[in-house]
Amino acid sequence: MPRRKIPKTPPPPIPEFVAQLTVRAETPADSAWIDGLHRQSFGPGRFARTAFRVRERVDPDPKLSFLALFEGHRVASVKMTPIAVGGAPGYLLGPLMTDPAHRSKGAGRHLVQKAIAAAKAAKAEFVLLVGDEPYYGALGFKQVPPGDIVFPGPVDPARILVHAEPDAIGRIKGMVGPRR
Repeated sequence: MPRRKIPKTPPPPIPEFVAQLTVRAETPADSAWIDGLHRQSFGPGRFARTAFRVRERVDPDPKLSFLALFEGHRVASVKMTPIAVGGAPGYLLGPLMTDPAHRSKGAGRHLVQKAIAAAKAAKAEFVLLVGDEPYYGALGFKQVPPGDIVFPGPVDPARILVHAEPDAIGRIKGMVGPRR
């Protein structure tokens, strides 16, 4: 199945839908559902992506990987992988996935906000991702200056985005790798 195109600017969340969401930590019982949604959202090329290369070397943090539920049913998932860039501790956000029946209602944005708050509480200096600036920029992510952050494989530099305090963005430089 082809990957869904992200709109140029995200639609506003549906407040009634978001207000009814329950967010909880991911559990092992969610794995099959998450794997199916990952396959559906990103297709067979998902394993070739550079961000996946990082994630296969470092396990996601289960305390910072969340599911959104609507009326008791899973509708969205986000994972957070502990990483470091130039010695600075942070998290790699993703994959972020929403069930097709519930896309564009605000569940993904809600999970990203929850994940950012959890990363801050865990004393992370930043949250990094590879994604579309029109979508993630509305959630406080900024483009990284070209060459400041290097992934272990090809990545479009315009898609490397970071959420951090403004003074930290210029300090976070180096290769993305496991947190030591």
